[in-house]
Amino acid sequence: MGATINDVAKRAGVSASTVSRVLSDNPRISEETKQRVRKAVEELNYYPNAIARSLANCATKTIGLILNTEAESLKRNPFFIEALTGISIYAQENGYNVMFAFNKSEEEDLNIAMRYVSSRSVDGIILFTSRTNDKCISFLKKKKFPFSVIGRPDEIKGVLWVDNDNFQATYQVTDYLISKGHTAISFIGGPLGHNVSKDRLEGFKRAMSIHGVPLEKTFLFENGDFSDDFGYECMMKIISAWEAGQNKPTAVVTCDDMQALGVLKAMQEKGLSDIAVTGFNNTPLGMYQSPKLTSVDVNADKLGFYAAKVLIDFIERKEATTHYIVPTNLVERESAF
Repeated sequence: MGATINDVAKRAGVSASTVSRVLSDNPRISEETKQRVRKAVEELNYYPNAIARSLANCATKTIGLILNTEAESLKRNPFFIEALTGISIYAQENGYNVMFAFNKSEEEDLNIAMRYVSSRSVDGIILFTSRTNDKCISFLKKKKFPFSVIGRPDEIKGVLWVDNDNFQATYQVTDYLISKGHTAISFIGGPLGHNVSKDRLEGFKRAMSIHGVPLEKTFLFENGDFSDDFGYECMMKIISAWEAGQNKPTAVVTCDDMQALGVLKAMQEKGLSDIAVTGFNNTPLGMYQSPKLTSVDVNADKLGFYAAKVLIDFIERKEATTHYIVPTNLVERESAF
């Protein structure tokens, strides 16, 4: 049988409540007492009961994540794993556990948030997306429950968030293609209810406008999802229209590497190799394609790391910033020419 808190108290010559306060790093306990208690803890190989501590402190030392994706996408899209890695690094460094739930709908996101809050099973929540008029954000703000968001929220006041400059990143990749002589460029976007999708679409349109490159309606797919199936479907529509006598783009800008992989698959099936393709997220999968995928690196691990940092620092009442903008960089490979 393992040592108990009373065993530690007896060894250190203090009360059990003093041991509990030392383990919680109470500033009112003297350094000499803390050292005696910690020595006793080490000698007895004592492990505090996490459940008992959470009840005493009204804290769980756990962060809940809500991932807006389906199980299949979670398995196939490395972005989530990279972001989860960043979150886990900061959480573990600060003594927090991580639990997560995933689904595809906003309503279910809200239901998960409600369960987290009502059960008090977590100390804070990280949302993996930010929507227009986001119901989860509204609910959590109303409940004054700690949370952070990966993605720029509609209203930044009172919200902890982290994001890239998605407008500038997509402007940059479009400008890059135009500088290489492309004047017929297709765009494949994500769900327009998500702010990241809107920002990337606007960055694309602004670059096209600044350079005086016309937007062809048949080349624009403004409201989709971040999947290879959607990228494949869009490219097949482009190819079918071209085979029917319409114009063919010389380049395709996508909003996710998975979309880009779908585009490349459609091109390979049709024997096409004369269309440049760019992705987003710079996932490892892109490096093993033929051709290797040019992509915008969003530094997903840093997005996760800072989403955890702003939230945990807030929970711990540390002085901290309320948001971070994580830099992006364009990684040039064979698919863009």
